[in-house]
Amino acid sequence: MVLLLVILASFLIVCSRATGLEKFDHPIKVNGNLRFLVVGDWGRKGDYNQSAVALQMGKIGEELDIDFVVSTGDNFYTNGLTGEDDPNFLESFTNVYKAKSLQNQWYTVLGNHDYRGDVVAQLSPYLRKIDSRWICLRSFIINAEFAEIFMVDTTPFVNEYFVETEHTYDWRNVMPQKTYTENVLKDLENALSESRAKWKIVVGHHAIRSVGHHGDTNELVERLLPILRAYDVDLYMNGHDHCLEHISDTESPIQFLTSGAGSKAWRGDVKGLNREDMKFFYDGQGFMSVQMTPTHVEIEYYDVFGKVLHKWSRSKQLHHIVI
Repeated sequence: MVLLLVILASFLIVCSRATGLEKFDHPIKVNGNLRFLVVGDWGRKGDYNQSAVALQMGKIGEELDIDFVVSTGDNFYTNGLTGEDDPNFLESFTNVYKAKSLQNQWYTVLGNHDYRGDVVAQLSPYLRKIDSRWICLRSFIINAEFAEIFMVDTTPFVNEYFVETEHTYDWRNVMPQKTYTENVLKDLENALSESRAKWKIVVGHHAIRSVGHHGDTNELVERLLPILRAYDVDLYMNGHDHCLEHISDTESPIQFLTSGAGSKAWRGDVKGLNREDMKFFYDGQGFMSVQMTPTHVEIEYYDVFGKVLHKWSRSKQLHHIVI
């Protein structure tokens, strides 16, 4: 009887993980604050000012006493990792982000350049044995009590990648595309509907709204944005465009925040700066910080010298107890 119960319990755990998003609990500090940095499109072995951005991240991270770092993808250029033992992991991550304040957990999504390499290697728990900071899954949740961050694998949504011939992609465990992306959205929608968090943040590699090189990602505008609006998501954070930008949704309170300037930037590659929803754009290297309490969030963008380029904040009243 006991053996039967053990087998049943194991089965239920497996089913739960297979049909939902894995959740990482990240307790907030005693003072009730949550603070983290957001950086994307960085992995170039320190080149293209990656090391300079990392230096400033370390300084700001120490000033803010950050809890963790969120990476918006394209973690290793140009074509992801070649395997679990690829030296690029050490050369572009461990050996670059050496500051004491950056030794906290790194929560990471995949970008399109990561999919050009060995994706399974980048997702492997083996990398955590090399550097315990590294947490990279396709889609998952960071539960920080009054805030939940929903990390979403957006690369398989982009139809272009499945037909282009210039690059090859590692689609293991993704095909068929339609089924995979439908399941991603279903899992996200279920998680958002169950969330009791005061603040809901969704992170993906690709932009929903952007005036940078790639612009809006039409597949996400059509399929992901309606879900974010329906479940009162506050912030959507992304990389992909190598810039820093802030765009406000015209039909909801959602703020679109791009932090994809962790190394190589695209100077002057911009379109549509005069759009009414545009709040801020910078075509150089840098990163973003997020400071939160149960009733307030503040966003700051920094350049490669640590100068604050843009600030935005919003407050909410507590209408229910967050459990």
